[in-house]
Amino acid sequence: MKKFILPLLLLLFVGSLFAVESEPSAVVGYVKYDCVAGLNFVALPMDQGYAWASDLGTAYTGLTDAISYFDTALQDWNTAVDLGGFWDGDFEVGNGSALLMYAYEPFSFYSIGDMFATNASYNLVTGLNTAMVPLNRSDLAWAGDIGTEIGSDAISYFDSSLQDWSTAVDLGGFWDGDFEVAIGFPFLAYAWSDTVWPTPVRNIDSNLLRTSK
Repeated sequence: MKKFILPLLLLLFVGSLFAVESEPSAVVGYVKYDCVAGLNFVALPMDQGYAWASDLGTAYTGLTDAISYFDTALQDWNTAVDLGGFWDGDFEVGNGSALLMYAYEPFSFYSIGDMFATNASYNLVTGLNTAMVPLNRSDLAWAGDIGTEIGSDAISYFDSSLQDWSTAVDLGGFWDGDFEVAIGFPFLAYAWSDTVWPTPVRNIDSNLLRTSK
């Protein structure tokens, strides 16, 4: 099995370890992505109030000046670039956005704040799509689990050490190159048909969020 190389995902929650929250948005915590100099695949599992890529980039001024999202209609990446305070090609971000971020030096990228009121879900198109393992899906431990649920035969992660994509492929029930995933883990998936994932959308169970990968 392929060793889990993507940035370490830590989910630590503030408050009583035994409290049961009735609303997802009442749980505060963070996910940390350890970035290298170069491209890094990160996500936005927590609600920090970011509405645009420029909001995110401005929070890390000096560390990044280019943030990209995968445009499923074009089946290609679009990039917002900081031109000295003006972000050319700026785009909206939100719950569960999976993004490629260029870093000039290693740093820890944090998605910190309240949980979103609803769990992340994605309108997958036929072709390539980016997504993140939602915070309520700690049952998904391997790329093959995601692929089987989506109906995909190819799930990829960005190996920041190699600066390239690594893919798990379904060979008839055996996932060659399978790799570990965790809540908050961003990935690239090939879908054979348009679908909503995950479906049905589940309520976040705070009991699932007390352990970190």
